[in-house]
Amino acid sequence: MKRESSITRTTRETDIRLTLDLDGSGKCEISTGVGFMDHMLELFARHGKFDLTVQAKGDLEVDAHHTMEDLGLVLGDAFTKALGDKAGIRRYGNFMLPMDETLVLIALDLSGRPMLVYDLVPPTEKVGTLDTALFHEFLQAFCVKGGINLHVKLLAGGEVHHVFEALFKGLARALEQAVSHDPREHGVPSTKGIL
Repeated sequence: MKRESSITRTTRETDIRLTLDLDGSGKCEISTGVGFMDHMLELFARHGKFDLTVQAKGDLEVDAHHTMEDLGLVLGDAFTKALGDKAGIRRYGNFMLPMDETLVLIALDLSGRPMLVYDLVPPTEKVGTLDTALFHEFLQAFCVKGGINLHVKLLAGGEVHHVFEALFKGLARALEQAVSHDPREHGVPSTKGIL
C-alpha cells in the first residue's frame, strides 16, 4: 500500500501545497519564500528518504511567522494522512546527530498524543534574516497536526546554521526509523490497539 499524501491549506495568511511519499528516495522540490527553510526541508527530505514537494506563499511582508507555523501544520497533517492507521510501523525513533561542533538529540513517538519538549536555546536570535524562535513554532505545529511526541535537545553547539541543520537531519533520521515497517509487527504497535 502506498504511504502518500497531498495537502492544501489556504488562508488569508498563507497558501501551501505539499505532497509527501514516506517510501521515497529523498527527491524534493521546495519553494517556501523563506530561503533557509527551503534548505532545511531539502535536508529533511534527503535524510529521511521522503519524497517531498512544497509550494508555499505567505505574508512575508509581515514576517515569516505565519509561513513557518503553517508549514509545520501542513507537514504534520501530511504525515498523519500518509501513515493511516499506523499498522506495522516501528512507532519510535531517535537519533543523535553531530555536525562539527554541534550535537543534537532527537527522540520521538508517533503516539497520536502531541507534545514538544524543546530544550534548545539558539546561539543567536537570527539565522540570516530568519528569527530562530520560529523553529519552535514550526515544530509545535508539526507535533500538533502529526500527533507526535517529540523531544529536541541541543547537547553542544556554537554555530547557528549547524544547530538547525543538525536538528532537521536528526529529525528526518528519527522519523525514518519510526515510520519504517517492522516485519514482526502485524498490527498497530500499542497494547491499546490504536494510536
